[in-house]
This record gives sequence, structure tokens and C-alpha cells, in this order.
Amino acid sequence: MAKKFLQVVLNIPLNQAFTYLDCENPENKSRTGFRADLKFGNRRMTGFVVGESDSLPADCPVEESKIRPILRILDEAPLFNEEIIELAKWVSRYYLCSTGEAISAMLPGGKRETDAGGFSFLEESPETKARTLSDEQKKAVEEILGIRNEELGISNREGEVSPSAATAKPFTPTPSAGDGSGTAFTETRSKLASQVLPLTGRSLPATPPSSQKNLHYLYGATGTGKTEVFMQVCESLLAAGKGVIYLVPEIGLTKQVIQAVVSRFGNTAAVLHSGLTPSQKLSEWRRILNKEARIVIGARSAVFAPLPDLGMIIIDEEHDGSYKSGNTPRYHARQVAMYRCGKKKIPLLMGSATPSVEAWHLMESGGIKKHVLTRRLAGGAMPQIKCVNLSGLSIDGAISPVLQKEIEATLAEKRQTILFLNRRGFTHFFRCNSCGFELKCKNCSVSLTFHKAEKRLRCHYCGYSVSPPQVCPECGSLDVGYSGFGTEFIETEVKAKFPNARVVRVDTDSLNHKGELTEKLDAFKKGEYDIMLGTQMVAKGLNFPNLKLVGVVLADTGLHMPDFRAAERTFALITQVAGRAGRFFPDGKVLVQTYCPDSEPIAYAVAGKTEEFYESEIKTREMLNFPPFARILRMVFRAPSEKQAVAGASGAAAILQKILYGSKANPSRLQEAALHTEILGPAECPLSKIAANYRQQIILRGPSIGLLQYMASTFMENFKAPGEVYIEYDVDPVSLL
Repeated sequence: MAKKFLQVVLNIPLNQAFTYLDCENPENKSRTGFRADLKFGNRRMTGFVVGESDSLPADCPVEESKIRPILRILDEAPLFNEEIIELAKWVSRYYLCSTGEAISAMLPGGKRETDAGGFSFLEESPETKARTLSDEQKKAVEEILGIRNEELGISNREGEVSPSAATAKPFTPTPSAGDGSGTAFTETRSKLASQVLPLTGRSLPATPPSSQKNLHYLYGATGTGKTEVFMQVCESLLAAGKGVIYLVPEIGLTKQVIQAVVSRFGNTAAVLHSGLTPSQKLSEWRRILNKEARIVIGARSAVFAPLPDLGMIIIDEEHDGSYKSGNTPRYHARQVAMYRCGKKKIPLLMGSATPSVEAWHLMESGGIKKHVLTRRLAGGAMPQIKCVNLSGLSIDGAISPVLQKEIEATLAEKRQTILFLNRRGFTHFFRCNSCGFELKCKNCSVSLTFHKAEKRLRCHYCGYSVSPPQVCPECGSLDVGYSGFGTEFIETEVKAKFPNARVVRVDTDSLNHKGELTEKLDAFKKGEYDIMLGTQMVAKGLNFPNLKLVGVVLADTGLHMPDFRAAERTFALITQVAGRAGRFFPDGKVLVQTYCPDSEPIAYAVAGKTEEFYESEIKTREMLNFPPFARILRMVFRAPSEKQAVAGASGAAAILQKILYGSKANPSRLQEAALHTEILGPAECPLSKIAANYRQQIILRGPSIGLLQYMASTFMENFKAPGEVYIEYDVDPVSLL
């Protein structure tokens, strides 16, 4: 039997393929797309076969006699195809990881994903049966499908309006026989677009022009029926024989959603989420490959699903931070979706009540086509939103007299209350109690954080520091201090102030076993509790019929985080919370407690002035040169001792400066971008120590992501981190903590 040499990639940070010999293979089957059990050094590992040849590859550094055979092949049929291999290579280049790490993240495995943190609320549960669309919804469906009529096989002569989902032939959920053709490989090796369309104002060259017009955004307040538009677009595409990937934030993948989708689309729906066991995930993946499932609904990693006839990708709640992966490869599902859609020339449809600032900017500049829904279908009025200014109040604890009175009234009516905390936030920010002045960094315009040990206020972006003033620099008052508090503190206070109320707390710290979140939410829905406290997690099931009052305990916590997206997140949180409240009861109330009632994100959110907020935020970002007006690449240096982390980051900064200097001096397409590129730091990360590791960061910022990737990858390939220093690379980071 002729020898067969396999090119295998591994889930390790070495960006190369390793050559192994095939094991027994009497039928001489192709091994590309299979997983293999093998020995790598002394370790037993799972490898992914990405290529094969009958002779030893010319670039193999080892002689033939030393090539080891694999131990065995782990799969009956191929698990990934040529398209997935090409996609993994792109992820590896774009997000600076190895191809093996990329494939490992794409395939269904047992590894639990962590995200970069985000909050989301389920817009509304999908209906189990198609509903009649309003005129606005019908128009949105027609416009979204309009671009693709010819390719969808829907005849549409010029000037004719394309048939909407409501009139297209109805889709009947029938299980596909699975003719096995899904496992055959299709030759899709075309030259990779050198850059994906970035979510920025300055888009890079080499973007397929077709992808520009194929970007759609469904924008509308909570309750305007975005989910039904998504569902009917899916039905039309399925009726035309196309597949759809439908992404929902992990937290939104509740039982109701999964059941509604499965009952609406039958066996043609596959669900991928973290609640499945590895073997369940694997069987769903196989169904997708075998064309048995044609609509895939899932969280972030479902964007990689190997759907044979992909016709569209839908991203619900596009602004959500959980679409960004929190570990290597640190990919963003939106960016991967843009790349896949651009390459296949198919539409990408996004939707949210609070779009990300980048998406809003692209809608305004015409890069994304905007479809607006204005009518709340359930008819519920927007709730009363009231701001409680904490500045002049001397309150004991976190609950103001105004909020306390409202909670008491709600309890007296035997109705329910939810208290929201944006728990992630720094407790110590400097503020004047007389005028509300906050101390910000003179270079970065982010709030300075007080470090007790050093007795200094420090900027976590650039390292600027200042000793805390004794009087307010703005009004000269002596009444200055540091404010902030956390969840457990508030739980104790609520129990003390309302001894007879039944209180439940829902946040990551208070959940111990799987399914506990659903249990607590169900119990609250049944009326077993009067007050629910929680972080953003509780928001996903906010259709509680007996709920009357929603209190945002301190809207400022997120606002004072040293992150350029702080304002955007605070605005989105209040807008989303407020949007929930008026949906199921006419007398809903929302109370927002804040020390800064005049700060733009809070004032605009309370007044419901969405457009004004985005306008002002985009101006601020442009002035400070943050996305969407620049691209960012972040490098984090972790080490067990502070000295090692600082030394690693300083050494790296010096090398990066040389690489940047070389790009400025060297005439190339990157030279112009290099002149506008800067290296910020090294500085301590805002969360300076996590899990006994000290953290330092360097931020590369400039107009071209290609140049930033070139700088980081050149550094990565030619520079070995000293000793125990570990370097994380994050392209287009969502959070800078």
C-alpha cells in the first residue's frame, strides 16, 4: 500500500501544519476533513487533517524515516470541508492565532466558550406560527429579499416589487432525507479577499464591492416586531432552497426561543448552544453537513456552521458584546459573518433597538442599508421613565427615598419589582458631591481610577496619573470623595429595608448549578418572589405579567469604566430596560438612579432621544480618534510577577516602534497608514491583576487594520516572550479592561 502523508494542524499556538503518516487505510480513502488521534512529542492530542499527499512535502524539515504515523482516525465521515479550512486560515490571519486554534474553535467540541462580556435582552420570543405582517414589516422583508430575487429563483423583472415573505410560496417544515451529498467536497478555493469589510468609516481596499450593498440593518424600538421579520425572511429563503444561519446572543437562547424555532421550522432547524453536550453538538453539526438541517440557530460559534447552500446570515441584537470571543481566537461573529457573506456575495442582515456606534455610523454613511420599524405591535405604551438625581441626597446605602417609596407602593399592590445593577464597574471614581465634577484623563477622556495603595488617580489607557485633589478643581468645594458599591451590598440593604418581601438575587456569583437561572426566573414569573435583584442577566425574561416597577440602582457604574464604549453601553442598557417595561402593562414605571442626570448617555436614554445620542457619540469618537474612525489592536502581557509583565510590555513596545518606523520609511501601500498609526502604552490594564497574573497592555491604533495586524504578526513571528510572560492578541477589541 502506498504511503500517505497527512498535513495535520493542532490546537496549539504554533501556526504551522505537522506531517504524519496515515494509519491503516486499505480503501485509500481521503483523510482531509477528519480528526486524528496522535502523539505530539509525549502528549496525546487530537489533530485536524487539512491536506494529504503521496510524497513527503518538500518543506518538511524531518527525514521520511522519522515521520510518525497517527494512532487512529476519530470520525466515520469528514467533519469539515474545504470551505471550513479556508475560513480557518482567514480567521488565523485576521485574528493572529494558529490555523489549528481556529479550527478547534469552529468545530463542535467540549470546550466551554467565554465571551468578552456583554448584555442582551431577548427582543421577543419568536411566534410558533407565521403572523400577518404590518405594512412596515412587509416593506422591510421585501427590501431585504429584493436584492437576491434573481438568485433566489423569484422572477422579478425590472420595476416589479419582489414578492414578500407573506406572498412567497409557504414553507413547510419537512425533514430532509439527507441524500449524503452534503459530505462531498466542493472546490471553493478562490483567492481570499485580502481584507474583510471592516465596521469602520474608513473601509479598506480589496473589499468585494458586492458586500457593500448586501449589508442590511433592521432598526426599531423594542416590541416593533423585528423577530417576525427575521422569521419570515428565513421562510422565504428556505422555500427557495437556501440555508440560513440565525445568530442570537447566548443569553437569549432560552427554552422558549429554541422551542418556537423548532416548532416553526421542524427538523430542518439545528440548534447550537453551550447547553448541549459535546456529542449532541456533534450530531447537530453532522445534520448540517448532510443537508438535513437548513436553518441553524445558535450563539456566536454558529457563524461557522458548514451549511451547504448558505443564502443569508442573520445577527439579532448586533450590539451585544457576547458576539466577541473572550479567548483565542478572539473572533467577532459579526466580522466573520461579513467575511463569509462578502465572499459568497449573499446578504447579511443585522438588527437591534440599540445598534453599535460602528453600525450606526455605517448606516448613516450608506455602507449598510437601514430598514426602520416604528410601530410597537403589542400596543403597550412606552413606560414612564423618571431620573432620580442622587447628588443632593444624603442616602444611607444605595436605595434613594424616592425608589424606596415606589417599592413600598408596588409591594402594597402585590405587584413585582426588578432592581437592575450594572455590577461590572469600578467602585472608586473621584467626584465632587457639590457640582458632580468627575476627574478624567487629559489624554484619553476616560475616568481616572483611584488606587488605594498608591494614593493616586491613574488612567488605564495611557498610564497618566495624578495625586487626588483635596478640593474640587471645578467649583472649589471641599466635599469630594469616591463613590460606588456592589451587588451583595445592595441585597443586604433590600432585605433590611423590606423585611417582609421575598427577595431573589440573580447574577453570576449567585448561580451555582446549571439551570438555576431558568428556575429562578420561572419562580419570579409565578409570583414566588416580590423583588428580583440582578445584573443584566435578568433582563432576558422581562415579560413578567405582574411586574410594575423597574429600578436601575446606579446607571453610572458602567459610565465610569475606563473604556471608550462606556457611554454606548450605558445608553443601550437604559434604553433596553425601559423598552421592556411598557410592553405588558400600561402602568409600568422605570426609575433610573444616577449622580449624573445630565451626562449624555443617561439624559438621552431617559428622554428616548436615540438619534441625538448617536450623533453626539460619533462626534466624540471622531474627536478622540476611536472606532469607527480608527482601528484598534490590543496586546495584553500577563505574568505571575508585576516586574515580568512590565519588562515584557516595555520590550515589546520598543520592538513595535521599530517595526512602525520601518513601515513609515518604506514606500508601500501601508506607508500612508503608518504615518497616522500610534502605539499607546505600555500601561497597566484597568483590571491589573486577574487570577494571580499581573497585566500590562499596549494598544495599537491607526486607520488600517492591515498595518496593525502586520506589526503584531511581525512581532509575534520574530520575538519570543521572556520567561513566564504570556501575550494575548485582540484585534478589534470590544472591551479594554
